[in-house]
Amino acid sequence: MQQGIQAGSYELPVHQRTLVMGILNITPDSFSDGGHHHTLERALEHARRMVKDGADIIDIGGESTRPGHDPVSVEEELERVIPIIERLTDEIDIPLSIDTYKAEVARQAVHAGARIINDIWGGKADAMMPKVMAESGLPVILMHNRDNKQYTNFVNDVLNDINECIDLVKEAGVEHNNIILDPGIGFAKTYKHNLEMMYHMDKLVSLGYPVLLGTSRKMFIGKALGDMPVTERMEGTAATVALGVERGCRIVRVHDVKPIVRVCRMMDAMLYGWQQQKE
Repeated sequence: MQQGIQAGSYELPVHQRTLVMGILNITPDSFSDGGHHHTLERALEHARRMVKDGADIIDIGGESTRPGHDPVSVEEELERVIPIIERLTDEIDIPLSIDTYKAEVARQAVHAGARIINDIWGGKADAMMPKVMAESGLPVILMHNRDNKQYTNFVNDVLNDINECIDLVKEAGVEHNNIILDPGIGFAKTYKHNLEMMYHMDKLVSLGYPVLLGTSRKMFIGKALGDMPVTERMEGTAATVALGVERGCRIVRVHDVKPIVRVCRMMDAMLYGWQQQKE
């Protein structure tokens, strides 16, 4: 397994077990929980619940990334995320991640207490993002994304795209040990692409960086289960998490923390626990 990752004063023990990142969307239009946690008090309550349920990281986002979403300004995104980051930094004892592709939002979120930068464009959308990432000295999550679904060789093209992101942030000064990769399930991919990426996840893992998997409640799960609505995708999400862990993913990003923590603990026990236990 990979070694641990230092996120400020927190260590992410990816070398010991699968970590669970809980999703906290401070948006009115998220595809799966839009508006549910849009007020500060509701967001705080949900974050506390996820910590109690076993979350290792809380990922805070102020702009929906669902297909067809309306972009928000830097100012509006900051108004949504900074108060919750400041409050949670004082209240909970796990690292906070800022889910943004905007450099200024990332910079101010880090100043407010975020200890991971999670960019759905892998540092490519905002020319200043690689510099902000490097100056933070914190772990960064580089997700695969592109503005089209045209691939020559799907898996190889994804790996090439990801390597471009890695080179981009390393050139800016991001350290090798601070890089986490995300295959970008549901982004710039067809239904078949998503299934193929899941099957070949080990190829992304083989690049040598911890891999975060974010499949929670996504559309390809609903389609695989016969057009299942968002609220009925728990079991499908659990199946994708189990396969991802088996393929080597070290962090999973989910809405339903408690049941997925149990899935991960069981997968870890089957994959690694038998090597550590004596009769």
